[in-house]
Amino acid sequence: MSTAQITVDPGFVVGPVRRRTFGSFVEHLGRCVYTGIHEPGHPTADENGFRTDVLDLVRELGVGTVRYPGGNFVSGYRWEDGVGPVDQRPRRLDLAWHSTEPNTFGVDEFMAWCAKAGIEPMMAVNLGTRGIAEALDLLEYCTIAGGTALSDARRANGAADPYPVTMWCLGNEMDGPWQIGHKTATEYGRLAAEVARAMRMVQPDLELVACGSSGTAMPTFGEWEREVLTETYDLVDLISAHAYYCEEDGDSASFLASAVNMDAFITGVSATADAVGTARKSAKQIHISFDEWNVWYQQRVESKVPEGDDWPVAPNLLEDRYNVADAVVVGNLLISLLRHTDRVHSASLAQLVNVIAPIMTEPGGPAWRQTTFHPFALTSRHARGEVLRVPVRSESYATAKFGDVPVVDAVATHDADAGEVAVFLVNRSIAEPSPVEIDLRAFGGIELVEAVVLSNPDHTWHATASDSTSVAPRPLDGAGIDAGRLSLVLPPVSWAMVRLRTA
Repeated sequence: MSTAQITVDPGFVVGPVRRRTFGSFVEHLGRCVYTGIHEPGHPTADENGFRTDVLDLVRELGVGTVRYPGGNFVSGYRWEDGVGPVDQRPRRLDLAWHSTEPNTFGVDEFMAWCAKAGIEPMMAVNLGTRGIAEALDLLEYCTIAGGTALSDARRANGAADPYPVTMWCLGNEMDGPWQIGHKTATEYGRLAAEVARAMRMVQPDLELVACGSSGTAMPTFGEWEREVLTETYDLVDLISAHAYYCEEDGDSASFLASAVNMDAFITGVSATADAVGTARKSAKQIHISFDEWNVWYQQRVESKVPEGDDWPVAPNLLEDRYNVADAVVVGNLLISLLRHTDRVHSASLAQLVNVIAPIMTEPGGPAWRQTTFHPFALTSRHARGEVLRVPVRSESYATAKFGDVPVVDAVATHDADAGEVAVFLVNRSIAEPSPVEIDLRAFGGIELVEAVVLSNPDHTWHATASDSTSVAPRPLDGAGIDAGRLSLVLPPVSWAMVRLRTA
């Protein structure tokens, strides 16, 4: 295979690295909350019932924001059920995931957990079965200092200060027929505009996210965004995007190129939003909240929800076990999000614990890292400063879904104040190593700090509770700099990170 050529230049700035790009998602789904982040009686549980072993891993993962409480769950959720004395909270049927919700964890517990984790909370309001009044009630409960019925109720429940919530999602996946209260684009757009207008009467500087499409395969994709933004353009700041990827029918080549779809999704939504703004003669630009993204094997048995008379509490649901190839795709999707930092201002890996998650737990037992944990944690830790546009010249390979796709993909970040550069790369080839040369001469003097790679001769290897460390990022042998050019070889199906120091 010929050598891939990459140029990294501090002048090719896309925009800032945003901590909100490294967000995640906690939904009342399966074991994400119960026996995930919250398990009173666990050996590591604190006074609030929060698993401190999970908190430690969340901090290591480097999560900036967490979206809550859904997801499909939010479209039937009564937030009032999850506040006040725990022994007085009602049990409810959760129609989204055919489960029973005990409501022993709610808004107050979530906010306390975020404070302990050092995470910015991102809230979603129910626009499926509810509307303006209920959204205003939740806003009052969370953000008013005191002196009103609901703010005083929060204070009585133990939270004297308002919660630091500035970003609010106006519903979830309202384009999907599976959603409770599913609406047409015009119906949803009108409701979202009314809710946004009312919420801004309480707090004008909120950041509001309108529901975009649940994926590029939706028959309404594009037109949905146009109609929704026609109703909400002056009232919202962002529009959401959701995308899940998996290997289908043994098509590893297309799966490894999943970021091609994410790139197209972002470009398409941006173009549609700009067209609406142009038609309105508006100088405002709508940004994207990619607040659900991940690898998810929706056809596997673990994704089958209960049915009939079975309404369990916190069943094992969507507990995918991720392999090395899955981790490479996750790393590549992060590359896509970073290179679109001019338009993607927030993103949430769905989800955080147990449910299609980088962190897994055993009830009463250990917490451990999946393969997907590593590229997220290292990118979050070392992507700093500004994102640089990185031209890549690489051989291509054929895919059934996306046509010819470059074998190597990459992005870089530059922290001028710290004198640091980080380059994140993937090799999508299933069988061949890829030599890479990175031209760094634009920085003048530069030295290699470290180069690490995540790969394995068996790219189907996955971590387990008993073995989560056999395959982890390791030093990338043979990487070196000569006259401002960095040479390295990426193994097949690999994600890599290179850190450098400028003069």
